[in-house]
Amino acid sequence: MTSPQASSTRFLQRLWRRLFSGTHAEGPKGWSGAVGWVPIRALSPRHKPRILAHLVALSQGDRYLRFGYPATNEHIQRYVDGLNFDRDEIFGVFNRRLQLVAVAHLAFSVDPQWSTCAEFGVSVAANQRGRGRGARLFDRAVMHARNQGVSMVFIHALSDNVAMLKIARHAGARVERDGSESEAYLSLPQATLDSQISGVMQDQMAQIDYQVKMQAKQFREWLGLMQEVRQSVRDARHPKDPPAEH
Repeated sequence: MTSPQASSTRFLQRLWRRLFSGTHAEGPKGWSGAVGWVPIRALSPRHKPRILAHLVALSQGDRYLRFGYPATNEHIQRYVDGLNFDRDEIFGVFNRRLQLVAVAHLAFSVDPQWSTCAEFGVSVAANQRGRGRGARLFDRAVMHARNQGVSMVFIHALSDNVAMLKIARHAGARVERDGSESEAYLSLPQATLDSQISGVMQDQMAQIDYQVKMQAKQFREWLGLMQEVRQSVRDARHPKDPPAEH
């Protein structure tokens, strides 16, 4: 039986080919076929419980790398409560159970003097490492920042955060190390029509993917309920014999 994830991937591929066959056959940045494309969705306040669940599930070491200190559950709760979805942009990758397996936070400067600057942070679930989730989220955040007129993306990370610094260097960022901490600076070119269209299309494709996963999840829940009902009917029709008395 074909899984809902595989079916949704094929559906997205067919839709992409129908919409952009010919002049844009390669698809948006980040699309490299069934395996390479990662549906990255912009998150909203209603996703706070899922963001919290993702961050709380991180190990102590991963929390330290993400926040720069050994964040407790209370620290994480305050961080999630304080997320500003009107000012900043939060991106996420969902699995087929609609659990967030990777989350990125693109924070825009509140200081008018640095209005063209933004800071990037990311976390990836342990079972999703090695699949390029962090790099794809960084690419998506950079494209969004560029389309919003940001000229520089800033990353503050612990020097031990090898994966994050590797992503920054691969993107062409300048990395400066100061003991246990490092700072990366990536200058962005001005937005173009291509970057604007690519950003819009990635949003739309991720939305379609999310809806497909939502429908698949609802179907699985309905199927499980029906199986329970059928089992109850069978049990009622064929009650088990009472234990024999000794």
